[in-house]
Parts: sequence; C-alpha cells; structure tokens
Amino acid sequence: MAVFIIAIIVLLADQASKYAVVQHMMLHESIPVIPGFFHITYILNKGAAFGFLENKRWLFVAVAACLFVLCVIFRRYLPQSNLVYTGVGFLLGGALGNAVERFFFGAVTDFFDFRIWPVFNVADIGIVVGVFLLLVYCWTHGSD
Repeated sequence: MAVFIIAIIVLLADQASKYAVVQHMMLHESIPVIPGFFHITYILNKGAAFGFLENKRWLFVAVAACLFVLCVIFRRYLPQSNLVYTGVGFLLGGALGNAVERFFFGAVTDFFDFRIWPVFNVADIGIVVGVFLLLVYCWTHGSD
C-alpha cells in the first residue's frame, strides 16, 4: 500500500506543478530564478528524456500502464524494504504523471531549466529518484 500512496503523492505534485505552469505562463516563456543558471521555462516535450523517441506517445503510455499492472501483480513479491517501496513509488508516480499528459495532450509539460541540462519536470525527478533508490537497494543487497 505504501508504494501506491507514494506514487499518488508524486503524481499529484507533478500534476499540480504542471497545472500552475500552464495557467501562469505562455508556451516557451522563461522566467529567470537565478539568471544564467536556473529558469522556469515552459515547453512541451513529445518525446522522452532529451526529446528521444519524439512522437511515440502510445509507446510511453503503454510502458507506464505495464509498469502499473506489474506493480499491482508483483507488489507482494517486493523485498520488505522501505527503500524498495519508496523507489517503486517514486518511479511509478513519475511514470504515471508523464503518462497522464501524454495520454490526454500528446506531450509532457517541462519547466525546470538549469541551462546546462534539458528542461524537465516533477515526474522526471520522481523517475530518477525512484531508479536511484532501487539501484542503492541492489548495490547494498546484491549478495542476498
């Protein structure tokens, strides 16, 4: 159950932040927070990270749906670890956050812009944090 609570929190935070950006900014508008380093820049991304696999909307929706189904089916087989539960929750919440936008709008709203990295969003952070936590678990429990 903890996995799904974490996933819902990440999903809601992602959707709320995207809603705020869409409501208060024009597409391609950029607001400097730390000029030259960090901006809030409203863009639409039709691909994955770095725009990879652009216009493969249904592929990404299918992957997120499969991830959700696999979590439901195999949740009882997850290691009894808060690190695993948190990692899977973040990963699932992030995947669902981007899938919702891809399903309904065909693109994902991105807005965190560090100028040295492609623009990203809260769901992307969830995915990266989730994968990182799962890797930490694997590294620390590799011989179990």
